[in-house]
Amino acid sequence: QVQLMESGGGSVQTGGSLRLSCAAAETGFSANCMAWFRQAPGKEREWVATFPRNRGPTVADSVRGRFTISYDVAKNTLFLQMNSLKPEDSGVYYCASFPCGNLEAAAWGQGTQVAVSA
Repeated sequence: QVQLMESGGGSVQTGGSLRLSCAAAETGFSANCMAWFRQAPGKEREWVATFPRNRGPTVADSVRGRFTISYDVAKNTLFLQMNSLKPEDSGVYYCASFPCGNLEAAAWGQGTQVAVSA
């Protein structure tokens, strides 16, 4: 099973940028899809963006135009470029690797914290 390690979180002010990375210990696309999720305190985990192997990436409406998901095949690493950050973007960001359409079979990283201050 693929092992995932997120990094790149931190604290920024509103309008700032961060770039999250998710390094896969095995070939990331053995499971066809990789994605970013986030969870704010007291809230359920929320989908942010998906990078499928054979289709174009998709992002949630709440981050469209501000966040970009990408994948570096050579580095086996998933990225999330986050621009124009807002306080409501704060939370723990997790990456996941899973067969497309079967999130229950996902492998998850440990998460990286993002804090956006007003």
